Amino acid sequence: MPEAEAASTHEAETAVTQTEPDRGDGSAAGSEPTSETTAVPITAPETTSTTTTEDPHPSADSARTEPASDAQAAPSSVAAAPVAPKRPVARPTTTKPPSMPAESPGTDTAAPEANPIVLSISGLVKQFGDTVAVDGVDLEVRRGSFYGIVGPNGAGKTTTLSMVTGLLRPDAGSIRVQGVDVWQDPAEAKRAIGVLPDRLRLFDRLTGNQLLYYSGVLRGLDPATVKSRTTDLARAFGLDDALGRLVSDYSAGMTKKIALAAALIHSPRLLILDEPFESVDPVSAANVIEILQRYVANGGTVVLSSHGMDFIQRVCDHVAIIVQGKVLAAGSVDEVRGTGTLEERFVELAGGRKSAEGMEWLHSFSD
Repeated sequence: MPEAEAASTHEAETAVTQTEPDRGDGSAAGSEPTSETTAVPITAPETTSTTTTEDPHPSADSARTEPASDAQAAPSSVAAAPVAPKRPVARPTTTKPPSMPAESPGTDTAAPEANPIVLSISGLVKQFGDTVAVDGVDLEVRRGSFYGIVGPNGAGKTTTLSMVTGLLRPDAGSIRVQGVDVWQDPAEAKRAIGVLPDRLRLFDRLTGNQLLYYSGVLRGLDPATVKSRTTDLARAFGLDDALGRLVSDYSAGMTKKIALAAALIHSPRLLILDEPFESVDPVSAANVIEILQRYVANGGTVVLSSHGMDFIQRVCDHVAIIVQGKVLAAGSVDEVRGTGTLEERFVELAGGRKSAEGMEWLHSFSD
């Protein structure tokens, strides 16, 4: 039966050709020595399909299980057969394994790295005699924040900011600026801080120009840089014509502006401002706000105290309400104010409005 024998030989050659690219070493099937075993007729190519999908790189032992007696009968024809398979073989490198998903640039895990904590206050306490001015204040301020601190008079705002800047030593607690303890390494921490303190203490027997020069050189700037920055700050704050006059001759608003310029001249990472807009006219205040907003937008951080709730709600992105030395609410402005205004929330936490009853004598007038 020559026709059946030829068909069997052709079927065996086809099976060998399909399995050649699946060998582990990539060599031709006819070149490998085989044992004298009885040929097993190949009935269907299921074995080839299973081998390519389940194990794309079979071992040499598994390759030897293929029938090879018919291949020995015509080694020259097998060696001359093309290596290209008739059907593509799946490779594990064509698809990315599920255990290694592509990274997304907008994941939440990158947020803490992009906005690290610049100021950390933990368990801060300060007592004057029997009066507890600051009672366990905890705050965290991240880079790029415009952080407002509000509270009634005597709530402990100025005392807290004075301890943050190293002007007043706390009785307990810790303060870190960019990871540096303010009271363990004050020189390193203060390099990153610009300060506008309460009850301004300036060298007012200097001219405005001399004060800014002294502030810049004290911060390690060279004279040329100080001169250039002084010109920019004077123009921004509207002090061009006042730099040659003594600071003692300045008005309250001008004194505030020259002090803020001195706090900014070394381009600090953190600005601590205690009532920065007190006694400042609306036009100058608008200019200062614009300067601070651009400073924050470029990675700076501002922490300020104020009694102006509308100003805090309009300018700041985070706020803390301090009453009787304790932080009663802290977070984003929207979180703290809730469904009402920041002023309504502040009044609620501060104890509500006081009754004006009993003041009828005020309506009788003295004349």
